[in-house]
Amino acid sequence: METEASGEAAAWRIVGLHHVAFAHPSGSGPDEALCRVLGVTPHEESGPGFVERMFPVGSGYVQSLEASGAGVIQRFLDRRGPGLHHLALEVEGIDAAIDALRGDGIRLVDEEARAGGMGSRIAFVHPSAFGGMLVELVEPATAERPTT
Repeated sequence: METEASGEAAAWRIVGLHHVAFAHPSGSGPDEALCRVLGVTPHEESGPGFVERMFPVGSGYVQSLEASGAGVIQRFLDRRGPGLHHLALEVEGIDAAIDALRGDGIRLVDEEARAGGMGSRIAFVHPSAFGGMLVELVEPATAERPTT
């Protein structure tokens, strides 16, 4: 996708589905079943109030978000219970994507890309822009894709 940003042509594009995220309380969730069924060990990182586990599946991931304290995941669970949290689209040119979406009047959670898991850069689009679905934009650290 090509878009205009600050008078200069800035290219960005959606490459594909990066991951689907599932939020769950501590001590429960899909982790054990995913390890067993997929036969993989997830990449694990801690964030503020949650533990993120990325399970490689084909050319993308299933992400487990386990609440480990106060924060966005626990607030989500308090409001909605365990379940689908968001879907993430892999993009090239995340800064241009944010500028283009903002220029199109699309509401963003993140006005700038920030550090994400596995060395990526991420930004969330507000759920109101997608009929209630939280969408994350992910620009991976490298072009390498997972293997199962």
